[in-house]
Order: sequence, then C-alpha cells, then structure tokens
Amino acid sequence: MEDRNGSTPTVGADIATVFVAIELSMKSWLVAVQSPRQQRPGRHTLAPADAVGLWRIIERERATLLARGYRAVRVVSCYEAGRDGFWLHRFLTEREVESRVVDPGSVLVNRRARRAKSDRLDVEKLLRLLIHYEAGDRHLGRMVVVPSVAEEDARRPGRERGRLMSERNGHANRIQGLVATHGIYGYQPLRADRWERLAQLRCADGQPLPRHLRAEIGRELERLELVQKQILAVEKERGAALAEAGPTDPAVAKVAALMQLKGIGIESATLLVREVLFRQFASRRHVASFFGLTTSKYLSGGIDRDQGISKAGNRRARGAAMELAWLWLWHQPDSALSRWFRARLASPSPRLKRVLIVALARKLMVALWRYVTTGLVPEGARLKSA
Repeated sequence: MEDRNGSTPTVGADIATVFVAIELSMKSWLVAVQSPRQQRPGRHTLAPADAVGLWRIIERERATLLARGYRAVRVVSCYEAGRDGFWLHRFLTEREVESRVVDPGSVLVNRRARRAKSDRLDVEKLLRLLIHYEAGDRHLGRMVVVPSVAEEDARRPGRERGRLMSERNGHANRIQGLVATHGIYGYQPLRADRWERLAQLRCADGQPLPRHLRAEIGRELERLELVQKQILAVEKERGAALAEAGPTDPAVAKVAALMQLKGIGIESATLLVREVLFRQFASRRHVASFFGLTTSKYLSGGIDRDQGISKAGNRRARGAAMELAWLWLWHQPDSALSRWFRARLASPSPRLKRVLIVALARKLMVALWRYVTTGLVPEGARLKSA
C-alpha cells in the first residue's frame, strides 16, 4: 500500500479504506489494522468482548485519515465464525462498518506437519485474507451469510430439542447398560410403566437388584423424566411460535407446504426451513453444497477418484436430509425419485445402497427447495389428504 504518513492526498476526493481483522479468544482480543498511512499493520490487544475498545481504535484511525485530507474513510472488518456468534458483526454494522464473518473451515492453511501458530500469525492471516477478498480474490476463504436476530432465534427450539433428544437417549442407554450387568435384558426405560417394571426386575439368578444399583437407576429415571418434560415444553413453544407468526410469514408458509407431502412431519419441515430454506440460493448446486452433499473429486496427474461427499455444509441439515431420504422411499414409493433409486440398486450391496441414499438425499433436497420456492411438487409425490 502507498505510504501516506506525513503527506496529504493529491486528489481531494480520495476515499481511504481501513482493513480490520480481529482474532477472538476468551483470554484476549488481538486486532490488526491496515490503513493507507501504514506500511505495516498495527496490532492492538484488547480485553475479551471489548467491542467499545475496538470501536475506539477504528474511530481513532478514521479521524487520523480524515485529518490528513481524505474525503471519506471506508472501514472493512472480519473475524472467524465461532463461539462468539454474530453479535460483534451486528455491533459493527450498526456503526457503518462493512463487517465480514469468515468460515474458519474454508481458510487455506500451510500443509506442513509442524507449522507455527499464534494469535499474531492468525490475525495477520485474517487481515491478508480480507484484503485479497476485497480485491476480488475469493479463493483464500469464504464468508458466512449472517442470519438476522429473528432467524437465528427461530433455530433455537429445534436445536435445543435435538440436544435434549440425544440426552434422553443417553439416559435410556445408560439404564439399559446398568441392568445388563446383572443379566437383565428387555427393560425399556422410555415406556410409561418404567417404575412399575423396575420394581419387578430380578437379576439373572433370581435375586433382586442390589440396593445401590436400584438407587442409581432411580436417579437416572428421574433425570430421564425431566428431559422428557423439557422436550414437551420445547415442542409446545415451537408450535406456539409457528401459530403466532401466522400463515402470512414466509417461513411458516414453507413449513406448512413441506408438511403437505407424505413422509414429512413438523420436525423435519421446521428443521429444513429454519436451518436452510430461509436462505436464497442461486442454483441447485448451491443447495446441495450447503447441505454438504456435493462430491469431492481428486484429479491429479493420472489419478481420478471420488473422495465422497464434502460434508462441508450444515451438519444438522445433512442429518435430516439423510433421514428424509429413507422416509421418502417408504412413504413415496411411486415418486420419480424412489423409482430412480430402485432402478439403480441392481444388487442388495450395502455399500451401493449407502452411496445411492446419499445421491437420493441430494436430489430430494433440491426438489424440496424448488417446491417451497416455486410450488413445483416433486414428480410423482403424493400429498396428504385434507
């Protein structure tokens, strides 16, 4: 960059661009600033979550450039998406900073087995990425599409329910494992009569359960019941939110449209809309890529092989897509997609079935995207009766 330290712009209409990269951590923030008056970027250390201190640094740099004769100062910032979410992005955009949020998995890194790593190196790498990105070089990393506060908050019930379901299954598996240590099989802790059946359990030798084991199982059952109550509360909250939004809300309309198709219930429909289908996609390739269902080719010299799907997209949405693909085969056997799957499954090979179900999931997600955006029902698909 041109060094304008101690000089004034030759053209009165000059607009300066300030690049700001922020390396976030729980211990401290490291900020790198590159402006036209500097040969090298300046670095500043802040306390964690010190957005006000960050803004002071930006304002000080902007005031300095305006005092040197620039007509306007444009500020572009970036940081990596992570545990801090998007609150900093919103803080900066409210102050007319062009904020970018970097997808950390897309950043190119040195492939050496032992490479130097520090916050200083990371923030400088982010700064170079930002400068190249603004210059039109989009190959060093990708930027995340930041959802609005309402869109982000609408995901919360579905994500919380997913975690609670995993916790519920964990408690159930733990209880079954405990009773199995004494030769007891078939006990179902998720049944409504779990307590009555617990009182009737006997070890393989006919003796009652040991006292401490019974007490531990009882505490596990109490935790299991608490999780089940929370699952019901989350589902009730989600249903109330959909009813409150009403059919005029675009997201609610998409959920209702998906639920008209046989094999798709409120869980899958809500997850797809809240996680994926609220976005705008340019093509079917972008849809498949967001799910992480696109293939990764390895072409080098005489080597040409397929490495499988990229798995670079939304993990929750990809899991739902795979589950929906199996449900689609069961509930929509006469659809064109189901016929395509059966026609290519020439042999009952488990590997071939796994490959084809991934391909079916990719095709199905593209078809559902077209359905909610254009109203085109997937060929041969059946709607639920009114």
